[in-house]
Amino acid sequence: MMKNNSSFLKNILDQKAFRTVLSALISVIILSIPLFNFPQQNLWIRIIGYAGLYIILGLGLLVHVGLAGMFDLGFAAFYAIGAYTCAFLASPHFDLHLPFLAVILIAGALAALIGTLICIPVLKLRGDYLGIVTLGFGEIVRMLLMNLTDITNGSQGIIQIDKPTIFGINFNNSTYFYYFIFALIALLLFLLNRIIHSRTGRAWLAMREDEDVAQMSGIDTSKYKLLAFAIGAFIGGLGGAIFASWQGSIFPDNFNMNVSINILCVIILGGLGNHFGVILGAMALIALPDILRGFSDYRMIIFGLLLIIMMILRPQGFLPRKAPQFEGKSSSSPDHEKEVQS
Repeated sequence: MMKNNSSFLKNILDQKAFRTVLSALISVIILSIPLFNFPQQNLWIRIIGYAGLYIILGLGLLVHVGLAGMFDLGFAAFYAIGAYTCAFLASPHFDLHLPFLAVILIAGALAALIGTLICIPVLKLRGDYLGIVTLGFGEIVRMLLMNLTDITNGSQGIIQIDKPTIFGINFNNSTYFYYFIFALIALLLFLLNRIIHSRTGRAWLAMREDEDVAQMSGIDTSKYKLLAFAIGAFIGGLGGAIFASWQGSIFPDNFNMNVSINILCVIILGGLGNHFGVILGAMALIALPDILRGFSDYRMIIFGLLLIIMMILRPQGFLPRKAPQFEGKSSSSPDHEKEVQS
C-alpha cells in the first residue's frame, strides 16, 4: 500500500504540466500576500520573506553540493561575510553610507573572493574531508567575528544598519524587502537554469557523478571547482547583505553552524540538484514551523511527522533532479530509471 502511494505521488510530481501549474500557483500566492489586508499580514510577510532569504542561500549552496558535488558544511561563513560587509559599508560603525546596490555587489564579490581563496588549498579534498574543512572554516569565521572586537564589535554586533534606497524607493517596511528578495530569486533561477544547460553546468554534473572520470574526459576539474565555489559564495554574500539591511542589526550568533545545516537540509528536502526544488524545501523547512506556531504545543511534533512522511514517500526530495535525456533513448524508460536509481 505504501509503495503504491509512493509510486502514485512520484508519477504526479514528475508530470511537467503539474509542475508548471504548481509553480504558477505558488508564484501567484507569494506575490499576492502583501496586496491584501488580513490579520497578521506583517507576520506572514516576515515569515515568507525569511523563507525567501533561505531560498537565495539554498541556491548558493546548491551550486556547491547539488551541482558540483562539493560537500560544504560551512556555507554560513559566506552568509556572514556578506552581512558584515554590508554592515561595514552602510552603517555608523565606520561612518560609511554607500548605496545599497553597490554594497550588495561588493558583499557578494568579497564572499566570492574569500570562497575562491579557501577553495585553492583544498582542491584535492572530496566528500567528508571537504565537509570537515568547510565546517572548520565556518566556525573560524564565526569566532573571528566574536573576537575581533575592534572591527566587528564582538558579541554586541553592529546596529543601525542603513535601510536601502533603490531608484528613489526607500525600503522603510518589510514589503519592499519581500518583493526585492523574490525578484532576486527569479533572476537567480533564470541565471542558474542557463548555467546548468551550458558547458559549465555539464562539467559540474560530470564532476559530481565521478570526478576521476570527468578529469580523464578532459574537464579541468580545478577550474570548475573554483568557479563553483566563487559563484555559490557570491550568492551567499548577496543573501547576507539583504539580511543585514533588512534586520538592521547583526550578531555573530546569527551565523552559527545550525544555519549551515538548515541550508543544507533545504536543498536536500527540495531535491538535491534541482534549483526549483529549493523553493519547496525552504517553504517546508523554514516557513512551515512558523505557520504552525498557532499549534504551539504540537507544532514541532506535526512538523516532524510531516518530514518523516515526506521522506518515506519521497526520499529523493520534492523535486529530484531529472536524469539527462539522450538521443534515441528516453530517460523515462524503465531500464534507464533503474540505471539512474542504482
